[in-house]
Amino acid sequence: MLKPYQKSRSSKKNQIEKMFDKISDDYDFLNWIITFNSHKRWKNNILSIAKKLNPKKALDIATGTADIAIKLGSIPNCEVVGVDISEQMLNIGRNKIRKKNLQKSVSLQKGDAENLNYNDNFFDLITIGFGVRNFQDLEKGLGESFRVLKPNGALIVLETSVPENKIIRLLYSFFTRTYIPLMASIFSKDKLAYKYLLNSAESFPSGQKFKKILENVGFKNISIRPKLLGSSTIYIASK
Repeated sequence: MLKPYQKSRSSKKNQIEKMFDKISDDYDFLNWIITFNSHKRWKNNILSIAKKLNPKKALDIATGTADIAIKLGSIPNCEVVGVDISEQMLNIGRNKIRKKNLQKSVSLQKGDAENLNYNDNFFDLITIGFGVRNFQDLEKGLGESFRVLKPNGALIVLETSVPENKIIRLLYSFFTRTYIPLMASIFSKDKLAYKYLLNSAESFPSGQKFKKILENVGFKNISIRPKLLGSSTIYIASK
């Protein structure tokens, strides 16, 4: 199992919590640099998809600094909850929510994606942005999303992927193996964190492989929308 700190004997879940606590202060800035701010456009894509579904209760899992949860909070009459394992990331998200005066529509809670503290069939919509590859048990985490989602509710996942085109994949590999470590070495307090994030992006079962996992959990009507030449992908599925 790929973990941030391979020499540590603690679980992946505990390491992920520690890692995001450590990099919380520079996470948004490095996200902006590494994706050339494309992540904002992809998160706006999620909002566009979500608006058409007109959800009343939405859950953003692995919410981090709450970018997606805040966007969902703009949907009229939608109550949004964001959960994350890192308290430090949540604190940054709470500050954003206060600045935007969204406390009535968006709340954040510390929580574990693989053991959600919600009843069955509770949410109309679940979103997960760059979070599923950090699950300790991918199918268990997706199974929890399936459990708390209402029948015919929607799951939207944004995650890194590796381009299928061989030439683009080669260029992508060269870029990620040079640019990302360089930026992390300059700006990040935790070099191992970004090494893990890079390796986990390359090893994640994206595309048709991830679609198959979603189907095994029980999701249906799955669509795959590659972004930035396939370097990230939005998956849409229903219960």
